[in-house]
Amino acid sequence: QVQLVESGGGLVQAGGSLRLSCAASGRTLPYNSMGWFRQAPEKEREFVAALRWSGVYTYYANSAKGRFTISRENAKNTVYLQMNSLKPEDTAVYYCAASTSLNPGSDPAQYRVWGQGTQVTVSS
Repeated sequence: QVQLVESGGGLVQAGGSLRLSCAASGRTLPYNSMGWFRQAPEKEREFVAALRWSGVYTYYANSAKGRFTISRENAKNTVYLQMNSLKPEDTAVYYCAASTSLNPGSDPAQYRVWGQGTQVTVSS
């Protein structure tokens, strides 16, 4: 089984930036794709972005396009989420997740393993 550990969350002012990291360890080989999701209080978990460990596939939620960038560093089994121009509505717990699918898209059910989450708070 793969283990996922997120880091990089924190408190930032509106307009600021944060970079989240997700380090994968353990049995990573079956997992072809990684995604970032977020969940605000009293809201459903929401897809943010996804990519494959190989190739150039990336996929973004409309709310993330133009402001967030998902990337990877295969040698470190780490996926990043660079978040710029942050808004108060970006406040949430951010989770990374692993999928065996090559095209998991935005459906949380396609992701089999989840990290514990990291809190991002954007003040106005």
